Amino acid sequence: MPNYNDLRPEADFETRDYALVFPGMTVAEKRRCIDGLLRLKVGLGSLVSKRRTEDNLLVASWNIVKFGASKQRLPESYYYMAEIIAAFDLVAVQEVRTSLRELDLVMRILGDDWRYMVNDVTGGVAGNHERSAYIYNTTRVELSGLAAEIALWREMRGDDARLEQIQRAPFVTGFRAGWKEFALVNLHLQPGDGSEDVVLRAEEVRLLLAALGHKRTEAWTENLVLVGDMNLYFDADVATVAAIRAGGFRENGGAAGVPTNVGGTEAYDRMFFREGEYFRFETEEGKEKGGVFDLFRFVFRNGDWPAYRAEMAADHGTPAKAAAIPHDDALAESYYRHPWRKNQVSDHLPVWAELRIDDSQKFLAGNLAKLDP
Repeated sequence: MPNYNDLRPEADFETRDYALVFPGMTVAEKRRCIDGLLRLKVGLGSLVSKRRTEDNLLVASWNIVKFGASKQRLPESYYYMAEIIAAFDLVAVQEVRTSLRELDLVMRILGDDWRYMVNDVTGGVAGNHERSAYIYNTTRVELSGLAAEIALWREMRGDDARLEQIQRAPFVTGFRAGWKEFALVNLHLQPGDGSEDVVLRAEEVRLLLAALGHKRTEAWTENLVLVGDMNLYFDADVATVAAIRAGGFRENGGAAGVPTNVGGTEAYDRMFFREGEYFRFETEEGKEKGGVFDLFRFVFRNGDWPAYRAEMAADHGTPAKAAAIPHDDALAESYYRHPWRKNQVSDHLPVWAELRIDDSQKFLAGNLAKLDP
């Protein structure tokens, strides 16, 4: 459970000096944040399964826009991000920038049970000075010791390869939970739906699958999960998705085909699993458990824009529009919908799946059947 000390009334501090993340929050800001968190808890409670001690694991992927480079986020936004992350056990995060300042703020709210792993920044125009991260609950999952970036060599690429490396280095990290060992490959593939973008994205996937297939029998684990902002378009990337599936990966039935951008048009953020006999999805009434969490149904909702007029006016980059926001309803609502509220949290929604990590009953029953009478 996250740390809510910032949201205490002033009277609490008369008897104890609580550690604060945002000591300057006003009473009005605290009330607004608490209202949002209460709604968010209801939404997360209805969409995400309650954890069971040993049976299941909730894995998510989330592109948090400009995470580390934003100067626009309000204190309450970090609380909302922490609340969402805390609903899962392991979250792969994309678009983490050079600075880890914002990540550290979220970690302070999450509390002592949470840790993170990050890789190095990928520089250059294509790399966008981004890195990937894993945020995980240490009471539910632990690092295996495996951490690597996928690098390619000429024989693997082939003489006609369009790319020397995958443009943002894929971050491979191994985890253990219950009986299971598995590795996540954190990806942020070429964006855009132009013809050249589609070709480059397909090439990145081809090279990725080639790298994962190299000496597969010597890999640390067969249980692989491709996660991240893959920028896959429903229409433009049919062949690329088919290639991923042909490589032995498939999506969770609850999340497949569900849009993950705030506009509700594309499923950019994906999770492809290589399942095994003892690495599989949790099901309920025959349906695989997973989905996409639409956080804007609960915080920064469509009709909440009047409450943020002062904040929007304070950070709008155009002085004339900043001056107009307090009395121009149409301008204020338009700016709130795009891009202001997306910059507060993200323009992507978290995608998640539930894995079964305790197959002891199946294992024991199978052994019993094989034992000599």
